[in-house]
Amino acid sequence: MSSRPTLAAVLIVKNEAENLADCLATLDWVDEIVVLDSGSTDTTREVAEAAGARFFVNADWPGFGRQRQLAQGHVQSDWVLWIDADERVTPELKISIEAILAKPTTNTVYSIPRLSWVFGRFIRHCGWYPDRVLRLYPKALTGYNDALVHEKVELGPGIKTAKLKGDLLHYTYRDLEHYLVKSAGYAAAWAQQRQQRGKRGSLGQGVLHGVGCFLKMYLLKAGFLDGRQGLLLSLLSAHSTFVKYADLWIRTDTRGPRA
Repeated sequence: MSSRPTLAAVLIVKNEAENLADCLATLDWVDEIVVLDSGSTDTTREVAEAAGARFFVNADWPGFGRQRQLAQGHVQSDWVLWIDADERVTPELKISIEAILAKPTTNTVYSIPRLSWVFGRFIRHCGWYPDRVLRLYPKALTGYNDALVHEKVELGPGIKTAKLKGDLLHYTYRDLEHYLVKSAGYAAAWAQQRQQRGKRGSLGQGVLHGVGCFLKMYLLKAGFLDGRQGLLLSLLSAHSTFVKYADLWIRTDTRGPRA
């Protein structure tokens, strides 16, 4: 009778001491925890090591996809479970994962429903739930692509996907400032990636996509059912969408002052 495959929880982090302990407390059942840090200046290392994690550093930030590739390279276990420091594994999700490991497959990547807490409320509409993310798979099967941002697990020929039960709780933003800083970073990485591909942007595109984002989230995806938080999140998402295209326009269609 074959033994259960081993499981590693893997995180890429930077200055996550405030979140990390609570996250790792929901992972005390896995066989291995791998944390790849990108240059923290707080006590992230101490928190990780206190929880028994194997801690590594790569401060030369290569983008989200490549950093995840490097982190997976440190994994010694058979399976990989990707977690962010602001996420928590629920008991129901743990049971669902353990059921998979009890009867493992070799060609399947599993998606997890993610439930986000935003500005004092769990968001169940706005297109944010179940917000399934591909996070669990055999290490030898696949890994992330090398995108700077919005990286994805690669699904090659013969790879199947299946759904897990049980939510992954996502405590995504501490406050409005955190949202704005985080979204600005994603916008810059998105614009840089598009620029490298020879793409151009315009303010008109930004306005159209921003308005479309709001209408989709608040009306089509019933964000109004999430109360004031749904309205605020829809407006902020529209703003973030506009900023992406504005950043790309500035990078590709404007010039510095003449000498």
